[in-house]
Amino acid sequence: MKDGFAAPPLGVVRLGEGAVVDVGAIVGYRSPRKGVSDVLEIGPNARVRSGCVIYAGSRIGAHLETGHNTIIREENEIGEHFSIWNNSVIDYGCRIGARVKLHCNIYVAQFTVIEDDVFCAPGVTIANDYHPGCPDSRECMRGPTLKKGCRIGVNATILPYVTIGEGTLVGSGSVVAADLPAGVVAFGNPARVRCTLEEMRCKTGRREAPYR
Repeated sequence: MKDGFAAPPLGVVRLGEGAVVDVGAIVGYRSPRKGVSDVLEIGPNARVRSGCVIYAGSRIGAHLETGHNTIIREENEIGEHFSIWNNSVIDYGCRIGARVKLHCNIYVAQFTVIEDDVFCAPGVTIANDYHPGCPDSRECMRGPTLKKGCRIGVNATILPYVTIGEGTLVGSGSVVAADLPAGVVAFGNPARVRCTLEEMRCKTGRREAPYR
C-alpha cells in the first residue's frame, strides 16, 4: 500500500491464446467470500476492455468480449462468444450459455440462468429476491431462467423465479412477474402475451414480418 492505495488481491488467471486485456482492466480479482476458488479461466481470443473487473472463481469460454467498466463476479459459468457491454454487472453464481449478448447498463442477479443465444437490450434489470430484508431472503434467492433465443427489450425488469420461454420477445419497459411461454410477444406491467411471433408484423416496412 502507498498513500492509501492498495494493489488488488489477485488469484490465478488462465488466459487462452490470443487474449487481449487492456491496461486498467483487472482479471482474477479475489472474492471476499469464503470457499471461492482463486482460479479464473478465460478461453482463447478474449477481448477485455479498460475498467473491467473479472473475479477469480469463474469459467468463461472462448471469444469473450467486454465493453468498458463491466463486472463479472465469481462462480459464474459462461459459454463461448459471450458479449457484455459498458457498465453491466453479472453477480455471482449465474449460468450463461453460448452466444449471449448483454448490452449496456444491465444487472444480472445471483443464481440467474441464461441459455444460448439470448439478447438483452440496454437497461435490463434481473432480480432474485422476492422479499428483500426478510430473515430467510438469502436462502430463498433465485434468479429467473431465460430460455434459448429469447429477446428482452430496453429497460425491462425480470422478477425472481420466472421462466421466459424459448424465442419469446419481451417489450421495452415491461415487468415480467410470471412465466411466459415460448414463441410469443409480451409487454406491459405486468407483462402479458399480446400475440405470437408468427403474428407479429414489421413496423418499418422492410419486410412483412421480423425474425423471418
